[in-house]
Amino acid sequence: MSISSKDMREALVCAAPVMIGYVSIGIPCGILESAAGLGPWVILVASLLFYSGAGQFMAANMLMAGSPIASIIMSISFVNTRQMLYSAALAPHTKHAGKLTTLLFASTVTDESFGINLEHFTDNPSWNPQKATLVNVFCHCSWIASNMMGCLVGNVISIPMNIASFAMTAIFVCLLFTQRIDKRAVVVVAVSMAGVFACKCLGLTGPAILLGALLGVCSGVLYDRMLGE
Repeated sequence: MSISSKDMREALVCAAPVMIGYVSIGIPCGILESAAGLGPWVILVASLLFYSGAGQFMAANMLMAGSPIASIIMSISFVNTRQMLYSAALAPHTKHAGKLTTLLFASTVTDESFGINLEHFTDNPSWNPQKATLVNVFCHCSWIASNMMGCLVGNVISIPMNIASFAMTAIFVCLLFTQRIDKRAVVVVAVSMAGVFACKCLGLTGPAILLGALLGVCSGVLYDRMLGE
């Protein structure tokens, strides 16, 4: 994988907003993981290999609630099934990449880096899997560092967890408004929001985001087919 300094600068500029956002989420996550009884090395390994903000928050909360390990694994696995959607969308753009690049790229995709890379793959002809992987890695490094900061200062600084929830929401809002807004995008956003709201009203809090996203994707596909006809 050949990477130039120009590629690194371009990827860093694209990743910077998410990296900054991860600080506001990763520190509370590290604090929560520490409060759940996880040691610094466990938090480091989890951030390095697991790398799922929602999953790590969920695991820490469920550990503090005394949930069985099997239940924690099943719950987190279900929440992370959204990665299958990301794989389907990104696979066509990475099919000519080398095995090492593909492996590293696939193992470091998150919600935010997915949004950035998919936009650039679509709108930027010079964007390639190498740059996309750099974006993922920069974001990953920020997440690891932020979790460790939270672990180290958890006993000194108290940060309300609702601030972390708002910070995560704010990142998605920022990513939304950086996208190209057209009629299809409006339909997808509206259906997704309605789907999440409906699921929560029905008591389906856990899978609400996943089901809302699926409904949004389906509405976008149907919209394109209707226009094609």
